[in-house]
Amino acid sequence: MNANPVLVEVTRGEMVESRHRGAVALAHSNGQTISGIGDVTRLIYPRSALKPLQALHLIESGAAAAYQLGEREIALACASHNGEEPHVAAVVQWLKRLGLDESALECGAHPPRRSFDREALLSQGKKPGPAHNNCSGKHCGFLTAALHGEHPPQAYIAREHPVQQAVMTLIGELAGISLQEAPHGIDGCGIPVAGIPLDHLAMAFARFATGDGLSGGRASAARQVYDAMVNEPFMVAGTKRWCTNAIEAGRGAFIVKTGAEGVYCAAIPEAGIGVALKIDDGAHRASESAMGAVLSKIPGLRALFADSPAELIRVPVKNVAGKTVGEIAPGSALQELTITNLG
Repeated sequence: MNANPVLVEVTRGEMVESRHRGAVALAHSNGQTISGIGDVTRLIYPRSALKPLQALHLIESGAAAAYQLGEREIALACASHNGEEPHVAAVVQWLKRLGLDESALECGAHPPRRSFDREALLSQGKKPGPAHNNCSGKHCGFLTAALHGEHPPQAYIAREHPVQQAVMTLIGELAGISLQEAPHGIDGCGIPVAGIPLDHLAMAFARFATGDGLSGGRASAARQVYDAMVNEPFMVAGTKRWCTNAIEAGRGAFIVKTGAEGVYCAAIPEAGIGVALKIDDGAHRASESAMGAVLSKIPGLRALFADSPAELIRVPVKNVAGKTVGEIAPGSALQELTITNLG
């Protein structure tokens, strides 16, 4: 098997210090691949990049309406958040609305992402709980769907639970493949994951972006999720996070979502396309630079990215004293990418 090309290079001074290989797929909602770099047919686990699609079940099942969830909660269902105080407070309030507390969450606990928030907890003599987990909003969504469907809220993360079965079927329908025979694993927060080719994942996000090929109810749900992410970008990630900064810079033109192990996905409604990429070595720093580079190549977004912070594509490498000593930047495969077949 041929190696994927270098997508991102990390320089220090006058030379390249590290290189990150990967693959990128851009697709129409009809399944036509617009552009591809590397092996876009290899199966990958989408990880948390899949959250906007998983959140569709929360809406189309009627659970979001039944519990009167707003855009704040829907964006949180799509989030890999920092565990900042507003994120945690929103999760706790959501659980109260369900008549539950943090003990109902099966995602486990981990410290907040930022040192500021970790130190704040420590100064208060508190330990991080499940609400601090970056996936706690998604888990609230699963619990909401379980209760609305009169399914047990216990073991809602199990592959055989009706909510997970429904979500897995939904993802397969969007991606145009059956996931029953695909390789399965367990995500970091405990939910089941299935292997999906990058080109099919890109198509799923194109369908999410446009509503093409979806029922009226699912297309409406997709628009609700999309609008919630655009209108509540802080809830999607948080302070100084690439997802939040990029969605804000996009001003409604696109949404992006990160996933563990170097995965990133995007939905661009006006262009009618979806993007899915995977960095082979799982480097998060490379996936952000790669996604910024891809989005900046899309005709309808070029001017927007010209006015956006350069850090969305090229990120400074700094030493301990804060001096810029290099950068994380797209390699030649991405610099030479041409995207024209949007008709």
